[in-house]
Amino acid sequence: MRIAIGSDHRGTKLRARIVELLRRWGQEVIDVGTQESGPIDYPDVAQQVARRVSAGDADRGILICGTGLGMAIVANKYPGVRAAPCHDELTAELSRRHNDLNVLCLSGDMLKDSPIDGLIKVWLSTPFEGGRHARRVRKIAELERHNGRM
Repeated sequence: MRIAIGSDHRGTKLRARIVELLRRWGQEVIDVGTQESGPIDYPDVAQQVARRVSAGDADRGILICGTGLGMAIVANKYPGVRAAPCHDELTAELSRRHNDLNVLCLSGDMLKDSPIDGLIKVWLSTPFEGGRHARRVRKIAELERHNGRM
């Protein structure tokens, strides 16, 4: 799987841990940074990952900022991107099973010292359930096509 990953300055340490983990698991990683230690605007990073997922240049994306919220807002502006913050294995599992989440947003502040392996593994390995959830995801895509004007 090809995974694009990026963070602002509040997520650099967590991003480094996740990149190492993904590579150890044999995933192809596109690391867009930041490598900066000073403040960086999260929209600048989020668009780099979301654009790759939207265009099909990456299968999935992972974004990390202080809360994960700002990254999700930006990423969801891109067609075909379904991004949301997850903070544990249950939210990661349900995000995949029910929403076919393709961009995982994480809180660098809340998760920086937490074990992250389980959450990432669950998010990568959980399949989309389809069924009634597929109908709902199609409705989201339809709203997207009409810019929310339906």
